[in-house]
Amino acid sequence: MRCLLATLLLLAILPAKAVIETYEFSDPSLQSRYASLSQELRCPKCQNQNIADSNAPISRDLRAILYAQLEAGATDDEILDYMVARYGEFVRYRPAVDAATAWLWYGPLVLLLVAVVSVFWVVRGRASGTAAPQANAEALANLRERLAEQDEADTRD
Repeated sequence: MRCLLATLLLLAILPAKAVIETYEFSDPSLQSRYASLSQELRCPKCQNQNIADSNAPISRDLRAILYAQLEAGATDDEILDYMVARYGEFVRYRPAVDAATAWLWYGPLVLLLVAVVSVFWVVRGRASGTAAPQANAEALANLRERLAEQDEADTRD
């Protein structure tokens, strides 16, 4: 019974660790943009956690900057550009497609194509491999013929 009571008590205090936002937006559309952008931005300190879910001090600062920029009238692209300029491409969960991140976006596709071509070549090689023993037997017979001819020529000399 005590174990059940302790478990229930622990479950009751878990929501206390949640991030609680107290920002008052001048426009409801700003609040939805804020929610979307805070899900898009990664906490620079936390391992794979967005700033909406992180309690790290840097995430609180980023949320405050995000709020201030939204209220100042910045567009989503301007906000993302500012965050990337300040914290690097790591701060975005979906980095922009450019020369630096091309392998991130297209690398899996290239690896998949290489795998498909490799499997195709292996299967094709096995399918055509049934004729190879016959060709090898013919080549071996031809080689034996030539050796026999060479032996005859050597014994005549």
